[in-house]
Amino acid sequence: MPSTKVVVNFADKPSYDVRVGAGILQGIGQRVRATCPQAHQALVITDSNVAPLYLDAAVSSLKAEGLRTSSITIPAGEESKSVTCLSEIWQAMAQRGLDRSACVVALGGGVVGDLAGFAAATYMRGIGFVQAPTSLLAMVDSSVGGKTAIDLPAGKNLAGAFYQPAYVCADTSTLATLNQREWACGCGEIAKSAVIGGDDFFFWLVENASRLAERDPEVVNEAIVRSVVFKADVVAADEQERSGTRECLNYGHTLGHAIEKLAGYGVYSHGAAVAEGMRFALRLGVALADAPIDLVHEQDALLDSLGLEPLAFSASPSQIIDAMRSDKKNRDGQIRFVIPSDVGAWSVLPVEEDILREHLDAWSRSK
Repeated sequence: MPSTKVVVNFADKPSYDVRVGAGILQGIGQRVRATCPQAHQALVITDSNVAPLYLDAAVSSLKAEGLRTSSITIPAGEESKSVTCLSEIWQAMAQRGLDRSACVVALGGGVVGDLAGFAAATYMRGIGFVQAPTSLLAMVDSSVGGKTAIDLPAGKNLAGAFYQPAYVCADTSTLATLNQREWACGCGEIAKSAVIGGDDFFFWLVENASRLAERDPEVVNEAIVRSVVFKADVVAADEQERSGTRECLNYGHTLGHAIEKLAGYGVYSHGAAVAEGMRFALRLGVALADAPIDLVHEQDALLDSLGLEPLAFSASPSQIIDAMRSDKKNRDGQIRFVIPSDVGAWSVLPVEEDILREHLDAWSRSK
């Protein structure tokens, strides 16, 4: 299957390519040379799960292009998205003599991409950066759009920067090693994009959900490309969430991030928490935005078919509301949700605490 190119365009800065296909990691050196022509040194940042599988291939490709290449392997898991780990990476970059002509290659899932991207954005005020996502979640979401971040004790992704990669290499052959939890995690973000993206994407996904869950290569490739096209269009229109357009990408994240924080990061996958947040937000949509109840049932069935059944997690409304208060989407102390009124139609609404508490009570009783 040949690779597919999606271009992320901006009005005021260079565009970049997202390439989706099997086996393309073998040629990442050529693409780094083409997209970061000033680079003479490359630093591959990966994690302890990915390194034994794909690090040698990436390093070999980079060295074949004459790039002086080294690597850093961080512990796998959300805990590595920390100030401590970021500081260690900065120190290693300085010790290895990286300068402004160097390029960072993020080889891994969302944690690696967020952390490596933030390191690249801040080291010497910004050096070259390439994403090589190896998880479904990273391919369809975090590797595209330029959001980089680390977690703080107060909440997820609270310290970060907008920093676009020069190239994204989504080698679908790396997905063969994903376990079921991580596969379903990526499917959660695909479902989010489909509900927000519009009828064509949503009903295509409904029709092909079982084949995606079974990892049919043709459907997997199409789902990734559709998700990247959707996100590229949103990001091009509102790179830094200034017009409000990009906020649609936070559908399901208000409750999802609260669940991740209260349960402990890593207890539930990000995609599973977002899926739970989607179920809750659409029920809010029925009450606050005249969303059709049939859409609730359709979305529930879609998530179930993708292996994203309702979570067993529960907490008191007060605990959840307190966790939501640290969310980046809040304005002037108001807790805000991305709420669909239909497929492809959404708004960002502040929800009064008494109304939110009432719906959280109902959600908790359903557990």
